[in-house]
Amino acid sequence: MSADGALEVDYSAATSLALELDFESTHPRHFGAPAASSTPFRTEGFEGEVILGASCNCNSITLIPHCNGTHTESVSHLTLQQVPLHRFVPFEPIPALLLTVLPRAVEDRPGSANGSDDTDPSPQAGDHLLARDDLLAAWQPHASFPARALLLRTRADLKTSNPPYLSRQFARELVMRGIEHLVVDLPSVDRTRDEGRLTAHRVFFGLPPDCTDRALATRAACTITELANFPARLRDGPCALQLQLPAFSGDAVPSRPVHLPLISP
Repeated sequence: MSADGALEVDYSAATSLALELDFESTHPRHFGAPAASSTPFRTEGFEGEVILGASCNCNSITLIPHCNGTHTESVSHLTLQQVPLHRFVPFEPIPALLLTVLPRAVEDRPGSANGSDDTDPSPQAGDHLLARDDLLAAWQPHASFPARALLLRTRADLKTSNPPYLSRQFARELVMRGIEHLVVDLPSVDRTRDEGRLTAHRVFFGLPPDCTDRALATRAACTITELANFPARLRDGPCALQLQLPAFSGDAVPSRPVHLPLISP
């Protein structure tokens, strides 16, 4: 960062954190969703494929942003009112921290005897949580950096039907530290089957339990990006995040979060 607080970033070393969505091969299909698809548009006199003699290729794409790849969502995911993300997500790079925090079995979480890390509904045997104490340990070396975004690398196995998720205390810590934009390599910050509570989502967006009124969310301009991909070569520490979003309506959109290294003074 420069003396006046402006971010100085190296665009030449930018790294996309989005999963490549190849319609012709295996790709994410979380929460029982069908595969995303891309099929030629056909109408009278037009086949939509150059190989069939059409003047151009023209495909119709079907996907579920929450389930089929890297996507960004806002509190509209939980509310009656819908406000497109592109209207309030900043164009400019955001000061960020990349941290690696590994999930741990619920039986091994800090303070498991007194339940210091929990969620609603209560974690079940076999669950894996992202715990607050582990977040604090990873953050401590970078405590002086004024991050507004957290790039959270968990290295979790996404092939399981019950991926790791954030504890309530983990989500609260992000709020307390002023994190406005969270990027994570998990399919969801909440448990796959959580009885519709979405506890970590609600904590992060400042939305009370069972509330569906966007006006009551205290952090309605915040975002969560899920199913990101963090190359192993990226080191933990200060960086910048640029969220690249299409101008779509809806509670979630396919996205390309970009990691930007900072230029040292």
